Amino acid sequence: MYALLLSIIYVAFVSLGLPDSLIGAGWPVMHGDLGVPVGFAGILTMVVAGGTIVSSLLSERFTHRFGVGLVTAVSVGMTAAALFGFSVSGEFWMLCLWAIPYGLGAGAVDAALNNYVALHYAAKHMNWLHSFWGVGASISPFIMSYALGAGLGWSGAYQTVGIIQAALTVLLFLSLTLWTRVNPANPHADNDAGAADEAPARKHVPLRTALRIPGVPLILGAFFAYCAVESTAILWASTYLVTDRGVDAATAAAFASLFLLGITGGRFLAGFVADRIGDRLLIRGGFITVAVGVALIALPLPTDVFALAGLVLAGLGSAPIYPAIIHSTPVNFGRRNSQAIIGIQMAAAYTGSTLAPPLFGALSSWAGMWAFPFFLAALVALGLVMSERLNRRISASRGDADVTSPVGADTPSN
Repeated sequence: MYALLLSIIYVAFVSLGLPDSLIGAGWPVMHGDLGVPVGFAGILTMVVAGGTIVSSLLSERFTHRFGVGLVTAVSVGMTAAALFGFSVSGEFWMLCLWAIPYGLGAGAVDAALNNYVALHYAAKHMNWLHSFWGVGASISPFIMSYALGAGLGWSGAYQTVGIIQAALTVLLFLSLTLWTRVNPANPHADNDAGAADEAPARKHVPLRTALRIPGVPLILGAFFAYCAVESTAILWASTYLVTDRGVDAATAAAFASLFLLGITGGRFLAGFVADRIGDRLLIRGGFITVAVGVALIALPLPTDVFALAGLVLAGLGSAPIYPAIIHSTPVNFGRRNSQAIIGIQMAAAYTGSTLAPPLFGALSSWAGMWAFPFFLAALVALGLVMSERLNRRISASRGDADVTSPVGADTPSN
């Protein structure tokens, strides 16, 4: 049953990534069919982001009341319904309406699944699961491309992904009993520094209480900064390479895609060493690697080789940061607080991903596209400083002799 539930969770992470790239892949056709300006995509993504932030903040309350299995099943069902709604929408306002349940479902399932994996599975699975999210996000543009090429239109792509989500919803409802029978308690409890405060019956942790836990604002700042780096690089890297470095548009687009492939592949590779290295060193090493990549992008050299290599290196460095922050949450703040804090972390992540790209767009309009690597460098510095301050706070509170020792390094693998 352990392997069966883990397989279902892996499929769920692929499913989480599937809808995320559909809007971007189909919007060049969608906005024309709907008769709206191309810039209206920002409105749609803002509606989705608003829903994900709200449901992330409420995820602890719902998961505590209904259980992670039911919350996951219902949330995926909401995204399936929203995707079918997208497929029959003939007006832009209808898309915005269906974006509400899509955002609410995506945020809830993201927070619930991440916390469940952080509590019950080793660090390697957290990295591999997020790698599988990247697989899903990479597949959906091909689904959109096939639908458009086959004459099914963008609505056909949404129907296809909606069917996949609906099938997963049925599978999740059929597997509800597994969520309580498999891993009812943390298998790493003996080595989990936060497991000692676990009560037999976990109580609801209010949002205000979670925010007051020492160190939580620091990890929120680090998570905000990382997701801001990721989303800004995804959106603006190609434009920077073309307009500021004079790179050929096709080459720039190819290397911009390698940033995403670097994240996906890097998480897969990180899974092999995550349990030995530990979450703390993965986060630290990830931020430092991204910083080196950003420095290569900024070097004013006549050749563009270093800038292109820096973009790939930044993607590889980004890979383990998100999974490691999530996986270290029960260790850093205690199991009873982890669902509430991971929900807030998801909200911080979505906020960073939503606000940073348009903020840099406004900055580049005023200062110029040359500011791209410096904007990323400021965010990387913020993330590294916040995470290191958290490490020192936690080490000091536990009386650790070595504040650089990896959190979770002694956690056995499953």
